[in-house]
Amino acid sequence: MIDNRIITEEQRKAARYAKAMGHPVRLYVLELLSKQSCCYSGDLTEVLPIAKSTLSQHLKELKEAGLIQGEIEAPKIKYCLNKQNWEEAKLLVKKIFAL
Repeated sequence: MIDNRIITEEQRKAARYAKAMGHPVRLYVLELLSKQSCCYSGDLTEVLPIAKSTLSQHLKELKEAGLIQGEIEAPKIKYCLNKQNWEEAKLLVKKIFAL
């Protein structure tokens, strides 16, 4: 067991971001959002051959990690990258791995 006193807050944050990015569908969503300002959940269901409920779970994971943000525009939800947290995630990975 790892002694939690040796794990830094930066390592915890980086691990949370990495966990959220740990699925190909989530990486696809992040890549898609990085190439445009925002995207509606309905648009994502048209390009991803997965059930809406499965997509919803992936979006929830990314949102809980803080990598994306959603804004309700009934009946759809508009998703965008959380640019501040995305930049933090990139910096943390670079710092941890001395890139």
